[in-house]
Amino acid sequence: MKRHQMLERLDAAWKAFCASYMELPESRLIEPGVTGDWSVKDVIAHVTVWEEEALTHLPHMLAGGRPSRYATTHGGIDGFNAQATERTRALSLADVLRRQEETHRRLVAFIETIPEEQFTRETRVRRRLRLDTYGHYPIHTGMIRTWRERTARPE
Repeated sequence: MKRHQMLERLDAAWKAFCASYMELPESRLIEPGVTGDWSVKDVIAHVTVWEEEALTHLPHMLAGGRPSRYATTHGGIDGFNAQATERTRALSLADVLRRQEETHRRLVAFIETIPEEQFTRETRVRRRLRLDTYGHYPIHTGMIRTWRERTARPE
């Protein structure tokens, strides 16, 4: 894989994620129940948090460092997700969408600066990108689509 191929994968998965909720009215975006008590807004905030995590840890990884383990610092991935949800839950829908757009733009711009050799083989950087982005988006795309089918109503 090369950088441009990874960016194409990321872009396709990103567009599918955004399309999963794009035409929903605001009232549906903040309605709980997509997964547990999460709304679409909460899912968007969650995906954004993981893009922010990539932006936090990738520079350190490129310099040869290793990120701290979530089990050590947050009680595991579930603990991290719960803490992040509590931090973002009070944000307005407009703030979540603005943050999502800005974070995604910064992430793509950062990826453009990563040396090509990080993409030509399985590296820790490439793995982190897959887990935090194009491997992560489809999970939540599916959740939103399933919720929409389950709760279908005239929009």
